[in-house]
Amino acid sequence: MTPDVVVAGGGPAGLATALLAAAAGLTVVVREPRPGAIDKACGEGLMPGAVDRLARLGLDPPGQPLRGIRYVAGTTAAEARFPGPPGRGVRRTALHEALRAAVAAAGVVVEERRVSQVRQDDDGVLVDGTRARYLVAADGLHSPLRRGLGLDAPAAGRRRYGLRRHVAVAPWTDHVEVHWAEHAEAYVTPVGPGEVGVALLTTRREPYAAQLAAFPALRERLGEPTSTVRGAGPLHQRARARVAGRVLLVGDAAGYVDALTGEGVSLALAQAEAAVAAVAAGRPAAYEADWRRIVRRYRLLTRVLVTASAVGPVRRAIVPAARALPGVFAGAVAQLARPA
Repeated sequence: MTPDVVVAGGGPAGLATALLAAAAGLTVVVREPRPGAIDKACGEGLMPGAVDRLARLGLDPPGQPLRGIRYVAGTTAAEARFPGPPGRGVRRTALHEALRAAVAAAGVVVEERRVSQVRQDDDGVLVDGTRARYLVAADGLHSPLRRGLGLDAPAAGRRRYGLRRHVAVAPWTDHVEVHWAEHAEAYVTPVGPGEVGVALLTTRREPYAAQLAAFPALRERLGEPTSTVRGAGPLHQRARARVAGRVLLVGDAAGYVDALTGEGVSLALAQAEAAVAAVAAGRPAAYEADWRRIVRRYRLLTRVLVTASAVGPVRRAIVPAARALPGVFAGAVAQLARPA
């Protein structure tokens, strides 16, 4: 039987796409070469909009409630609470396991293989010689399919990288803490009653321990590592378009600005909904406009913050300004809490 959709990539974006496609009555096959739960460098803080979308998929992954965001620079701090329901700190592997279980319960076929060759004609897509009506490429930040389709575009500006490790310590806050230093930020996310994740975003290619040394007060609070260091980057990736005939790009494969605002999962889930709606309607080209609408607010806020943080005096003023202008900071945090 010819499937309606082949999904390339079994991460959260791909599995959410498969779940939504199955719920829409489409036949779907997922292709992912890596077995089991896939871990990656990820801040692991789900914004309230992501928690809401997961709930609509019937998912309630375990984690710690997140009630806001706190910026810290030295002895200066500013915090703002989400105006509605909380977000959640969830281990990436726990999120992936929940999605894998839901996909299995929905009867979706997951093949342990990668997508290597794509050809299109008027009637569908040949995926490694197997015919399907559509292909959704959710194969990650450095998507080989995006590159193979000629949709890669050069990304200007500073190259930023992410590193993440977990440590054994009881969370001391129910906020995501963002610690600011000269060349990096440290994102502290509670993910369990005795564990936090510490993700570093930086322009420097140095080991995790060397990067963490820029945050001496934070480093003193941390316990023994409970996971290995994982890295990702460069984070900024661009695509010329999100649709190429019957192929649609979803999640990080569709383009990415930076992890600074923590909206990656929320955006991926919203894009999955839009892609499935376009495929179900037989109008794949409509996804491009929907994608732009979904990411508009994220791209604007993230670009402003990344650009501002590149200028030393401005970067040093971010946390004092957030403290001096609590209404403005609260408004920005409220924007992050909104559904994508």
